[in-house]
Amino acid sequence: MQYVAAHPSSPPKANEHLCRWVEEMARLTKPDAIVWCDGSEEEKTRLCDEAVASGVLVRLNQATLPGCYLHRSNPNDVARVEQLTFICTPTKVEAGPTNNWMAPREAYQKLGALLEGSMKGRTMYVVPYVMGPIGSVHSKVGIELTDSLYVVLNMRIMTRMGRPALQMLGDSNDFNRGLHSILDCDPDRRFICHFPQDNTIWSVGSGYGGNVLLGKKCLALRIGSYLGRREGWLAEHMLILGVESPEGEMTYVAAAFPSACGKTNFAMMIPPKRFQGWKIWTVGDDIAWMRAGDDGRLYAINPEAGYFGVAPGTSAKTNPTAMQTILRDTIFTNVAMTKDGGVWWEGMDVAAPADLTDWMGKPWDPNGGTKAAHPNARFTAPATNNPELSKFWDDPRGVPISAIVFGGRRATTIPLVMQAFNWMNGVFFGATLGSETTAAAAGNVGVVRRDPFAMLPFCGYDMGQYFGHWLAMQSAIKSAPKFFLVNWFRKDDRGKFLWPGYGENMRVLKWIVDRARLRVGGEETPFGWVPKAGDLDLSGLDIPHEQVDEATHIHLDEWQLELERIGEFFDTLRPSLPTVLELHRELSLERVKIIRDAKKRSA
Repeated sequence: MQYVAAHPSSPPKANEHLCRWVEEMARLTKPDAIVWCDGSEEEKTRLCDEAVASGVLVRLNQATLPGCYLHRSNPNDVARVEQLTFICTPTKVEAGPTNNWMAPREAYQKLGALLEGSMKGRTMYVVPYVMGPIGSVHSKVGIELTDSLYVVLNMRIMTRMGRPALQMLGDSNDFNRGLHSILDCDPDRRFICHFPQDNTIWSVGSGYGGNVLLGKKCLALRIGSYLGRREGWLAEHMLILGVESPEGEMTYVAAAFPSACGKTNFAMMIPPKRFQGWKIWTVGDDIAWMRAGDDGRLYAINPEAGYFGVAPGTSAKTNPTAMQTILRDTIFTNVAMTKDGGVWWEGMDVAAPADLTDWMGKPWDPNGGTKAAHPNARFTAPATNNPELSKFWDDPRGVPISAIVFGGRRATTIPLVMQAFNWMNGVFFGATLGSETTAAAAGNVGVVRRDPFAMLPFCGYDMGQYFGHWLAMQSAIKSAPKFFLVNWFRKDDRGKFLWPGYGENMRVLKWIVDRARLRVGGEETPFGWVPKAGDLDLSGLDIPHEQVDEATHIHLDEWQLELERIGEFFDTLRPSLPTVLELHRELSLERVKIIRDAKKRSA
């Protein structure tokens, strides 16, 4: 059967590897037509018109939201499906105990049977894209074949898509091979499979976000982390921001937070009035690729070109920068729509307008007990919309990282901020990162779930070996960044938050920057350095010093329990867990016992 492009765009004849693979996948899926996407504005207009005509997108009010559209996904397809996400390595040991595993031959056969003829009556779109700045040694080229207009238009926002990607690829065979088909969106026929040794991703049965935008979590993290270990770099679930002082000094920070811990808000933070003249510049809000530079520093790029953010809870109060970013050229998924073609969601800090249409396209009854927007509703917006975007966000060299921050949601134990003693201690911070569950639907409220490096769902190989790779990276980095642990969510005995959070986190960030630049003191504890009295700038903040002291206090009883529970978590990762991390845990536990015994004797 001959496959004719539905548009004048044509395949790159110079790259036989790419053409041969596309033809092979076309024989499998049997599309009616093939379109090679070029990433042009003309193509975007044409595809958006097609998406509206076919009901894939709803055109929003172009006077108030120019270039913006609404998508409603299948109600059974509204989030990542970790239970259906697999790492397909030759042995289960290579995938490790934290990943779902499927043998590559079994996965290719299982998904191949589902993909057989899956695109009959449909168009296959060939989406060439680059993760990272065009031409950067940090960047990777991918090709996604998809039968979804929604995927094409979102990939155009989230990646550098089209002709530049093909030009960067040239005649090379080094590209990620991604194949996606919605099928019939049946959850029983839904799989996302990663083949690290083949640099390949197959996704079937979903039309939602992280399951189908294969450059994001799939390539940038799961495959990326595997490639990073093999090639000597790091693919991390981290934001990147620049802190600029009034004098123009710039310091770059990378930070990892599990979900519901304020990651995007931190990346787009606006400093409080006390810090007039200070600026936070966003390099990236979700993913960082990091490698050692020729000068011995650790450099990071944001491989993405857009933001795939959670809408509910985003407001002019919590994240004014995000609210400005989504005013144009944005695709909203599963939000509510106003009668005049606007958007609304819970937590917007604006009262629900009358006559809302809910995320499923039905009239919304405010007294009906249902949400107008899905709790996981999303927006996909170009990074260039961000008014606080760093001018170096697209720099092929990346930006030099001076501090690495880990943060989780913890009501007790973890102080407001603490600096690690050294690289190994910092890796221990990342390896033991945990966050408390916040809703009964996710299990018992308040239970600490370990999410090492915020990478638990995204590491593409054995987690213990991943820790070992982090430890080994120190040898390549001569001017190493400092490591920190933060916790905006510590509470007092009455259950009240001890720290106000949001923009006031700038006060903690300034201490982190000053510590990274060796110009402010700290108080040594058994586990790291915390700010001494007066180290944190609290001017203009109506909060008692005693409250801040409690937020930074180390309670030995709580830490003993913490270290014991970390031991239980480490037990799940043996035998690949680096011995040095277990020894560090045991040493810390022994220090706690010695100090407690000494205090009892003195009492």
